[in-house]
Amino acid sequence: MVNSLSGRFLILTTIFVMLAEVLIFVPSVARFRESFLLARLERAQIASLSLLATDMIDPALEEELLLNAGVYNVVLRRDEARQLVLSSPMPGQITTTYDLRDASALTLVLDALRRLVTPESELIRVIGSPSRDAGLQIEVTMHSDELRAAMIDYGLRILVLSAVISVLTAFLLFLAVRRVLVKPIKGVVAHMQSYAAAPEDSHRIIRPGAGVRELREAEEALAKMQTELTQALRQKERLAQLGGAVARVSHDLRNILTSAQLFVDRIETSEDPVVRRLAPKLVNSIARAVSLCESTLAFGRAEEPSPVLSHVNLAQIVDEVLEAEHLAIGDAEVSLAADIPPNLMLRADPEQLHRILSNLVRNARQAIIGSGQPGEINITASAGDSFWRIEVSDTGPGLPAKARDNLFKPFQGGARKGGSGLGLAIVLELVRGHGGTLELLHSDADGTTFLIRLPMGGLN
Repeated sequence: MVNSLSGRFLILTTIFVMLAEVLIFVPSVARFRESFLLARLERAQIASLSLLATDMIDPALEEELLLNAGVYNVVLRRDEARQLVLSSPMPGQITTTYDLRDASALTLVLDALRRLVTPESELIRVIGSPSRDAGLQIEVTMHSDELRAAMIDYGLRILVLSAVISVLTAFLLFLAVRRVLVKPIKGVVAHMQSYAAAPEDSHRIIRPGAGVRELREAEEALAKMQTELTQALRQKERLAQLGGAVARVSHDLRNILTSAQLFVDRIETSEDPVVRRLAPKLVNSIARAVSLCESTLAFGRAEEPSPVLSHVNLAQIVDEVLEAEHLAIGDAEVSLAADIPPNLMLRADPEQLHRILSNLVRNARQAIIGSGQPGEINITASAGDSFWRIEVSDTGPGLPAKARDNLFKPFQGGARKGGSGLGLAIVLELVRGHGGTLELLHSDADGTTFLIRLPMGGLN
């Protein structure tokens, strides 16, 4: 209850209403004290009328009048002269005088608070203005006990009434909050839990219907998000099904093409000049088809495993990559070069880094050979403030516009005829696994340059 929104609202409302009542309590008690003293002055003035009507008054009657007025004596000031109208023996010395004629609100409040916190009995003088202009001033002397007791009784009644009002107000607000806020919020939570159980079911998408504007905006945002997520899940499911079908087709097609490749090897030994002339083209076509099937199967498997980071010497890995490429170049006019600081140590997965560089260098080599012109491939590296920079550049013909537009998209970013377009997609995935970035710096008639940035975090 306490940890719920409605429970906390109930407690806070009760506290704030009580605080407001306390702020009202002090002025109310001060006003009650003033009214009490003014009533005593008025009763004393009425008691003094009997003396003003006659010159003599019986002592017993005078005592009874003073007792009914609740004072010890009454002093009237008329025509600049003070006159003791009624009197009785004083039980002690007067300790405090209160003048109600020009008392400010602050003075009344402070006097009331002092009286509440002063339990000692005191003899006080009260000065006021007579009612109906019956003189210039009236003074009475009285005990403070009855005044303080009346103030305490009045204050307790005010506090009890404040508590009842606070509880009733808090309860009504509690019901209102539950109706207006808590119930709709619980409804939204229930919709979210229902949708989470089966996010692919569009019937579980929330339908905005809250009357409160802010809640309705939240429901509309949630409905939009759920709709987009449901569509994305359906698309993902369709792609997964399509991927499974493609993988099965590629697997079977690879087996068929591998068998065909064995037959082609025998055809190459034929003495027929036409067969011998067409056989290499057939071999190359089948080889490309097998390569496409293998790339598709490799890409369709589970995501690349997380890199196992260790300290590696970049120059050593680059030498291994370039050595393997030298064998693949054969008689083609492609030169390989590297400018790597011999002691440059990176924190990376050595196998994945080798695959990254091999893919980029292989793409550059194939582009240069495909152009029929000589060219050069160069790998450079340097250490920055927070990243290692590795650049792979070539002097090939550059990437076609279509390839640049779909550079890192699987099956769409192929730059050469017969390519699968998976190489750069795989490279990007491996680089991102290291927390780095892969960027095409430029690609034109003068060549192509890719930039790899790998973060230095955690080197030590």
